[in-house]
Amino acid sequence: MGQTFKIARVGLHHYEEPCISGDRGSGTIFFSGCTMRCLFCQNHQISHGDYGREITPDELLKCMKHLESIGAENINLVTPPANINLLVEVLKRAKEEISIPIVWNSNGYETVKNLKKLEGLVDIYLPDFKYSDNALAVEFSNAPKYFEVAKEAIAEMRRQQPNDKFDDHGMMKRGVIVRHLVLPSCTENTKGVFKEIAKIDKNMLISVMGQYFPTENVQNHPILSRKLIVSEYESATDAFFETGLTNGFAQDLDSATEEYVPDFDLDLLKEILD
Repeated sequence: MGQTFKIARVGLHHYEEPCISGDRGSGTIFFSGCTMRCLFCQNHQISHGDYGREITPDELLKCMKHLESIGAENINLVTPPANINLLVEVLKRAKEEISIPIVWNSNGYETVKNLKKLEGLVDIYLPDFKYSDNALAVEFSNAPKYFEVAKEAIAEMRRQQPNDKFDDHGMMKRGVIVRHLVLPSCTENTKGVFKEIAKIDKNMLISVMGQYFPTENVQNHPILSRKLIVSEYESATDAFFETGLTNGFAQDLDSATEEYVPDFDLDLLKEILD
């Protein structure tokens, strides 16, 4: 990445985990681009495409301050890893100039070396842990050695934020929440993910996501072309408890709809900067 950020959306988002969105909404900043190429990506407009507006580090900080001013519960950086070197300097300034938590919302496919650059700058880590099966990671997401990379990354996030802390309203102020999107016909993959998380910390907060729906890109895929069935999601929640995990969030399967995918528009970004 260069000396600017490409941003696809700035705004309040109400569909994160309850302790992230709260009543006022999470102050999301969506970065264009992604280090993975998931066939089923629900944000493909920005991850695979080139949608967005280029902004400077000063302008990014201005966006963060604006989100705080309109009541955001936190500053939620979505898919930020490709911008990490430039972001570190912005976050150093942000920690001095804003008072709400910084959330690092990533796919988990990032190096420990890079994550160490964020120590003391990120309050809440919100990573995905998509695969324990590396063959699926390559087939579905073009992400070689995903399992090894993600488990080390999440262990480093937990090292940096070993304790989950909440305010009197139940809003997370520090900690880690690991997300796992349950995929159709991939029960063993889910079990492997939960087993590994339990090895890192059995008290880790896990978001067991049932919101998978097939996008246009996978309408004819032999596995990914359908939503989950109830028994698959039940198997996932059973695996959660069988591996000794105790803290987490579940979803209703009726969340598997495009309704919960944010609209990618630049309206608020233009309002802030123009």
